[in-house]
Amino acid sequence: MAIQGVKGMQDILPPEGRVWRAVEQAAAEIFEAFGYDEIRTPILEHTDLFARSIGGETDIVSKEMYTFEDKGGRSVTMRPEGTAAVVRSFLDHKLYGRQNVHRLFYMGPMFRYERMQKGRLRQFHQIGGELYGLASPLADAEIVALQHAFFKRLGVPGLALEINNLGSVESRGRYAAALQAHLRAHADVLCADCVRRTDTNPLRALDCKVPACQPVLGGAPSIIDFADAESERHFATFRERLDALGIAHEVNAQMVRGLDYYTGVVFEFTSTGLGAKNTLSAGGRYDNLVTELGGPATPAVGFACGVERLLLLLGEMVHDIPPRGTRLFLAVLSPAAEKVAARLSGALREAGIRVEEDLGRAGLKSQMKAANRVGADWVVLLGEDEVARGEAGLKNMTTGEQVAVGLEAEAMLARIRS
Repeated sequence: MAIQGVKGMQDILPPEGRVWRAVEQAAAEIFEAFGYDEIRTPILEHTDLFARSIGGETDIVSKEMYTFEDKGGRSVTMRPEGTAAVVRSFLDHKLYGRQNVHRLFYMGPMFRYERMQKGRLRQFHQIGGELYGLASPLADAEIVALQHAFFKRLGVPGLALEINNLGSVESRGRYAAALQAHLRAHADVLCADCVRRTDTNPLRALDCKVPACQPVLGGAPSIIDFADAESERHFATFRERLDALGIAHEVNAQMVRGLDYYTGVVFEFTSTGLGAKNTLSAGGRYDNLVTELGGPATPAVGFACGVERLLLLLGEMVHDIPPRGTRLFLAVLSPAAEKVAARLSGALREAGIRVEEDLGRAGLKSQMKAANRVGADWVVLLGEDEVARGEAGLKNMTTGEQVAVGLEAEAMLARIRS
């Protein structure tokens, strides 16, 4: 019996890889336009990193993490999200001592053992951005503007932005007490998870999707009503900046995000193209996370975007992405042409041309069919007669025109690019 892949771990097959690369390239270009540099962290981290940062009562830590002991008896976890790992690296390498402000982005796989559904896998991929060292609401707006630019570049339909203000740690604590009292008053109609969260982390109850709980949650106090004056000023300036940037948004007072480290501004980009599970990216401010993980006081704001859900939304819009650059098929028709073909293919590839060959060296008819199959823009015909004359046939596969060119790569490049 053939060995199958692990459930929830999906292969990315050709030509899907081109689609992924196009999305990642678009993201990298947008990040760089905003002044962000890439950071890459390991897949494995010490388990305590996520327990301390994400929160022990979150579903991620309590139910979903891939955690095991390594051969040294240490508890390690396959990263379930990117921010905690970036903060760990930020502290490990003392990046805070090099400059005051850091703009970072990451791309890569994350791992959570959860019930699979459309657009949600156990190995999934995220693209995320982090801005450290600025407490200004303009930093929050920059992170939002970056996502907005990325989604516009990809042509995401039905894009919408929801925002909320979680307030300071103190005001959030006051809200948690009021919410706890509300939930306890309706404990008889809440699901078991909401009853448990009422005592352990009442804000997590707001994430509940059980239909029977929705009337109780809909009647819960609003966290915005508990925000302190400084948080309100920050939120107001953030909204003014979004207006100045022309980014439409709505306040969703029920949105609290699923990770405990968020304080202040939080946000989600959604799309009408994904139905009920419509969140494309999400994030917010986490000014206390660096300190909680043992570092100096460092304000921070960031986001993460789920790549699989983004590609699911874009669907056929991105499935027909062709290979990048000029595509050339080298049809070798004689043993006498082999040395010339080897030299030509190397030189053309160095010049950035995508060169493909039928290494089985079938007949001319079969090689021309292969050229059509791979979508070649040009075909170079190299046989014994061509080598003897010191020229090759160069055929434009769009127009059908064929001309003779010298056997030097420079001559072919000049014709292709003319």
